[in-house]
Amino acid sequence: MRRLALLVSGASGMLLPRHLLSVLAAHPEIGRLHLVVSRGAAQVLAHELGRDRTGADALVEAAGVSEEHREKIVVHRDNELDAPIASGSYRLDGTVILPCSAGTLGALATGIASTLLYRAGAVALKERWPLVLGFRETPYSVLHIENMRRVAQAGAVLLPPIPAFYIGEEDEDDLRRFLDHYALRVLDRFGIREVEHTELRWREGEG
Repeated sequence: MRRLALLVSGASGMLLPRHLLSVLAAHPEIGRLHLVVSRGAAQVLAHELGRDRTGADALVEAAGVSEEHREKIVVHRDNELDAPIASGSYRLDGTVILPCSAGTLGALATGIASTLLYRAGAVALKERWPLVLGFRETPYSVLHIENMRRVAQAGAVLLPPIPAFYIGEEDEDDLRRFLDHYALRVLDRFGIREVEHTELRWREGEG
């Protein structure tokens, strides 16, 4: 069974981790999912998803995770620097930061590890297991581009949440299809097969 970490930083776009959390928690290949929601992310989450509760509990609730699948999720506070995911000796099969704020990108690019979220990202880089960054800032400044270059050279995968227009015609389910496609691409980076949404993949012979 795979062990993954979902780290949520304080950028706009909380629909993204909400959906990805529901996909990861329900996936049969994933046995443990470590979840960290930063203080900034908790504030954005409350604003964008309209939750009375904040933080990781609010995200799990918003994602509609079943009681059965909640047992997979281990919630850590962002100041919990003694959490297992703060150490490379606790092996993970992959880490995803979604959304990844510009501040988080800068911390990873410069080796800052003052919070659990930053530390877990730094551990993924030094241990060379898959690290996916859903960077949400636009337009890019030169500093953003330089930080993206540095983390990419260190082994991270920049996977900005950009709609894939080849997955089908516009309809009222566009947002759900975009979220499903993005979750599929994240699972690809961890070598986990997604069987429910094969229609969202590029098919040979289609232009």
